Amino acid sequence: MSTPSRRLTRVEWLICLVAAIGFAFDIYELLMLPLIVQPALMELGRIKPGTPEFNTWVGLLFYVPAVAGGIFGMIGGYLTDRLGRRRVLVWSILLYAFSALAAGFATSLTQLLILRCTTFIGVCVEFVAAVAWLAELFPEPKRREAVLGYTQAFSSVGGLLVTGAYALAVTIGHALPAIHGGHEAWRYTLISGVIPALPLMIIRPFLPESPAWRQKKEAGTLKRPSFGELFQPQYRRTTLVTAFMFACSYGAAFGAIQHLPRIVPGLPEVAELARPAQQQIVSLVQAFQEVGGLTGRFLLAFLAVRMVSRRALLRVFQAPGLVLVPLVFFFPARDNLELLKWGVFLAGLVTVAQFSFWGNYLPRVYPVHLRGTGESFAANVGGRMVGTFAAFVTPQLANLMPGEGPAAQLALAAALMALLVYLGGFLASFALPEPRNARLDE
Repeated sequence: MSTPSRRLTRVEWLICLVAAIGFAFDIYELLMLPLIVQPALMELGRIKPGTPEFNTWVGLLFYVPAVAGGIFGMIGGYLTDRLGRRRVLVWSILLYAFSALAAGFATSLTQLLILRCTTFIGVCVEFVAAVAWLAELFPEPKRREAVLGYTQAFSSVGGLLVTGAYALAVTIGHALPAIHGGHEAWRYTLISGVIPALPLMIIRPFLPESPAWRQKKEAGTLKRPSFGELFQPQYRRTTLVTAFMFACSYGAAFGAIQHLPRIVPGLPEVAELARPAQQQIVSLVQAFQEVGGLTGRFLLAFLAVRMVSRRALLRVFQAPGLVLVPLVFFFPARDNLELLKWGVFLAGLVTVAQFSFWGNYLPRVYPVHLRGTGESFAANVGGRMVGTFAAFVTPQLANLMPGEGPAAQLALAAALMALLVYLGGFLASFALPEPRNARLDE
């Protein structure tokens, strides 16, 4: 395969811009929760951190939206194959943006939970629609791999942005307009999630539909998508293995890494500080993790056009993560802030890169009429519904762990969860089907 010499057109750059904004704010919306969940629960529910009730609500706020996103995300994948990639992409971004805006004005935990569900639904649908859309707009293999890899890298930019937004809200929140009589940083952070809707309203008329999907639709040859077809002999192994491995990837993120904002305040050098200072340190550690994730995504994009075997590409990140990530939570996450910063940088690198892998891999193993449906099953059933269940399980495991304080117990639980999901994903990689060829199936 030769590297394409033709430069991107203005419309193609616009497509990449919209995709990058969408991917960035997907993660922006999701990574708000680890940052805001503790202050939100303390304000809306008057719940004390570390109590069983607190851990239960944390689990609910992580997992219930994931289930909602998984269910409606599957429907969204089906609609992507039925109605077109562009239309579903645009409406999904608007849904999660305005849901985040409304969540900033929540007056109860129930309201917050419902609005987090609609936010998650938009995010789940957007990922599937965007990946199918990009893959079909850039059919040349190396360009497709590069476009998918580098636009998905902006997901980690979204993580950095939300970390910065939260730190900014903590710093200047007192000068912003009061919401329900207060100046809580978590509310301003949620409201900032409306940002991607603003440029999208201007850019939308210039976005083209996927030519592969449009041509089949206009010719009357587009087959009707079916979830049942995913389990026919031709696709059964691909469907089951990718869903399981997607769950393991999400299990590492939601079952371990996303609990760091509640682990960091329990470190010896942080515990005695005032709450604003603790929040600043939480943001700093989160930034290390996000920079690691960004590095991992760019490394994946670089390697994706140079390595033929998809299994080998994935194991570049799985093998070191199997050892590294559990150790980070077992040791520095309990007693060493400085070492933890660099540990979570590496944990973010090897874990987050795997999300970009799936965005590059999945379009190659399903045909046009089944691409959105197949991607949605792996991402939403495997990743969102099964994988994110680890976010609920880890706080419950923490209640059973030894340790001096809730943060240390949570770190041990995260270490155990990371070990289990990394081991499961690594073993399953031996059954992962290699794509039949570099070009997309029609």
